Amino acid sequence: MRALFVATSATHLAPDHPTGLWLEEFSVPYLAAVDAGIEVTVASPRGGAVPLDPKTEPNDTQRHTWAAALQALQHSVTLASVQGETFDALFIPGGHGPMVDLATDDTLHALVARHDAAGRVIAAVCHGPAALVHALRADGHPFFSGRSATGFTNAEEFLAGLKDVVPFLLEDEMKASGADFHSALLPMLSHVEQDGHVITGQNPQSSEAVAKALVAALGVR
Repeated sequence: MRALFVATSATHLAPDHPTGLWLEEFSVPYLAAVDAGIEVTVASPRGGAVPLDPKTEPNDTQRHTWAAALQALQHSVTLASVQGETFDALFIPGGHGPMVDLATDDTLHALVARHDAAGRVIAAVCHGPAALVHALRADGHPFFSGRSATGFTNAEEFLAGLKDVVPFLLEDEMKASGADFHSALLPMLSHVEQDGHVITGQNPQSSEAVAKALVAALGVR
């Protein structure tokens, strides 16, 4: 089994708002996939070291526990270099970075359309679904149209203090693209939606549940 983990290359949400990848949302699913025997390729628009959101810099314990994931983030390949390859799953972790670059990345969107048409697993967590809101299915319909899905909510963006900084509100954008949007009863609680081969998680607290759903969807333990 092979999975492509697609990370952001964006370093700033706005000039005075640094951003990047939210480490937990990558590390927990990465380690779960590797532990299950899945071969993981890490890609990003620019390749090389993936920028971390300053708020998610690991502490000493996390540096030890997530060492393999941190190492993998130092050497991502470019999305262009894998655009012709086929994977059993695509996974997109969040942080606000995907709103800046992956949301409009044509190379990623072509990969998504091809893998979606083949019924291969496509998963994203927190702001990761931002990479899919402008993606299209092979038939030209929006990726999320008619699909149950979740992502970082408007309320959570307000609590994060970035409601007026982000380029768009993810919940609103997902609904506008036709998603049947669901979320936990309270902000920052774990929530996962699975609609066929499409898996989405609401927030960082959903990382473990998304990881388990991803591994299960690939039929490995």
